[in-house]
Amino acid sequence: MEKISYGGWPNCYRLSNGEVELVITGDVGPRIIRFGFIGGENEFAEFAEQIGQVGGSEWRIYGGHRLWHAPEDKVRTYYPDNLPVEILAENGVVRTIQPPETTTGIQKEITLLLKGPNQVEVRHSLRNVGLWPVELAPWALSVMAPGGLGIIPQPTRAHPDRLLPNRTLALWPYTDMADARVHWGSKFILLHQDQKAQTPFKIGLNASDGWMAYLRQGHLFLKTFEYIEGVTYPDHGCSLEMYTNDRMLELETLGPLQRLTPGDTAEHVEHWFLFRDVEAGEDEESIERAVMPLLAAARRC
Repeated sequence: MEKISYGGWPNCYRLSNGEVELVITGDVGPRIIRFGFIGGENEFAEFAEQIGQVGGSEWRIYGGHRLWHAPEDKVRTYYPDNLPVEILAENGVVRTIQPPETTTGIQKEITLLLKGPNQVEVRHSLRNVGLWPVELAPWALSVMAPGGLGIIPQPTRAHPDRLLPNRTLALWPYTDMADARVHWGSKFILLHQDQKAQTPFKIGLNASDGWMAYLRQGHLFLKTFEYIEGVTYPDHGCSLEMYTNDRMLELETLGPLQRLTPGDTAEHVEHWFLFRDVEAGEDEESIERAVMPLLAAARRC
């Protein structure tokens, strides 16, 4: 890890293994502002009008990858992460720790470990440092660069006799099921990021297969997570969500709702993989041929 300046923030940290790199902000956060191949484009979106800013009471999206706690609330969720964070590094593990949120009593932490040439373990922690119990769920959001295709799997687990429903789809008030950006496939739900779009779009799903992906310019960003049976997830049972507008697409995974008493911590772990030269079109068949072998390889890691 090396300390660098990035986008006007003087205190950033670059973590690299010779193949991929991450940039962690020290002046705001916790936030991973960049993830990509060395010398290549950022797979995450950046918002030029906000990059480099610090302080203030206004929440800023900045771009990159962030940690929230669900369910979404206009006051609680949008606590600004505009202050410096503590960065600790030991034995290849990097921790970025936010000061406790003064209004919620929750302290956020993201821990990173490069595990292979294209794999990162991302551990999200929410610790209750307040005086009263809080019910919440860890919520990990990756803000992807524009122009790509979001991919989520239709759940495959089913009742042995196929008598009971095996999926829950959540829709937001602004979600139009006839939106041309979404393809409701038999194996995947595909969502295009359209820079000419006039309205946002969001869906959520109980994705028991535990993965989601983003395909852009021949690169596939894949993240996997553990789906836990028999627990309660936020937003009518969503373990993942996708949101898009004219500037970006978000890949969001969620942990189960938990009641944290003071001193307790909730954790949610993602594994990121980045592949290049992925040849896939926008139809389900070509996506299945291109993505599923990469998913199988990732799960063997």
